[in-house]
Amino acid sequence: MKSSWMVVAGLLFAIMGVFVKLGSAYFSSAELVFYRSVIGLLVIFTIVRTRKLPLATPHVATHVWRGLSGFFALMLFFYAISALPLATAIMLNYTAPLFLAILLTLFLKEKPHWELFGAILVGFSGVVLLLHPTLESDQSSAGLMGLASGFLAGIAYFNVNQLGKQGEPEWRVVFYFTLVATIGAGAWMLVHTFHPVRLRHVPILLGLGASATLAQLAMTRAYRLGKTLVVGSLAYITVAFASLFGILLWGEWLDKLSWLGMSLIALSGIFSVLWTQRASTIVK
Repeated sequence: MKSSWMVVAGLLFAIMGVFVKLGSAYFSSAELVFYRSVIGLLVIFTIVRTRKLPLATPHVATHVWRGLSGFFALMLFFYAISALPLATAIMLNYTAPLFLAILLTLFLKEKPHWELFGAILVGFSGVVLLLHPTLESDQSSAGLMGLASGFLAGIAYFNVNQLGKQGEPEWRVVFYFTLVATIGAGAWMLVHTFHPVRLRHVPILLGLGASATLAQLAMTRAYRLGKTLVVGSLAYITVAFASLFGILLWGEWLDKLSWLGMSLIALSGIFSVLWTQRASTIVK
């Protein structure tokens, strides 16, 4: 039951994707990242102040790298959502475990494991199948940006892994990530077009911020209380929810090759989660 919090998180992340897609008709990716981040920042800051938790940290540089990689990952991810079918964009972002496994292998300076190499090869074969119709259309740049968001998310998770080894609590990691993302998106908005917020936009922005923040909290609870492999596997249920929302709201029916590609990415991602869990115990 504890791991089932990831199902709740998956539903909320899919809902967040819906609000991003709705909001993309009125705002840029940077603006959506800003509103998503500033609401999360206010929530986590309120928790910090209420519980009188210390924000001082000796690992500022790692927090900054985690924040920057997460910020740019969100920028690319939100852009991909605006231009691609919701399930496709989310699945491309969920290639992050594959990139994380590669980064941990390089960090540990281990000889490549054939099992991991095979899983990664299967995963990227799935990416090719998923992007096949996209690369033949004018959405190719959005598809590549979605994949890049997965790569940057992998770097962000790698930094989170390092912060965990350094003894940083989860709430402090989330706080500095949302702080960096808010500042980064705010700075981006200053030099690009700013779209005024109308009354009709408020429900979309509040829904975006609330669903993203609640999803983050549910995911954190799932990883803290549940089994890592089970939670990592359940994370892919987000794609199922996103597929359902995409079909119901925008008629985004995917072909058989796309479904096969997503299945391959999910299977290789689950194996990568298992390998990452094992690798993480090595570096403790």
